[in-house]
Amino acid sequence: MSLSISFTVNGQSRAMDLDDPRVMLLDLLRERLDLPGSKKGCDRGQCGACTVLVDGRRINSCLALAASLDGAEIITIEGLADGPELHPVQAAFIAHDAFQCGYCTPGQIMSAVGLISEGQAGDDPERIRELMSGNICRCGAYQGITEAVQDAQKILAERHRRNAA
Repeated sequence: MSLSISFTVNGQSRAMDLDDPRVMLLDLLRERLDLPGSKKGCDRGQCGACTVLVDGRRINSCLALAASLDGAEIITIEGLADGPELHPVQAAFIAHDAFQCGYCTPGQIMSAVGLISEGQAGDDPERIRELMSGNICRCGAYQGITEAVQDAQKILAERHRRNAA
């Protein structure tokens, strides 16, 4: 028995049939929608490599049943940039050398975007590290990641102020 679902992925409406209602969002994104940016790390929700935004909330896509997301808005790393213009968090990660091997980078960036949009980051590096603790970097690029979050947060706040004026 097939289950029909529809959602928006990176601004594009998608409708599909799921032959298995147990398929996880991560597998659907990578295998059926050809969006390999979200990485399969631990497959248990402990590393954060699979982080995406669902309805503006950061989630571990390896733990989310695709069938439970009918009607949701999903943003992956592939949908973050605006054409050739990088999202400020992406640009800040490059500027602060916030990655080494790059495997965890998409999940780190998506978590940082969610963290900033939630308005929780503040300016305290320890708080940022704590709120990003669900994303593991085995290379140890945490200092650059923290600096990138701080920098991107300032850029986004300034952009928001200009747009509000």
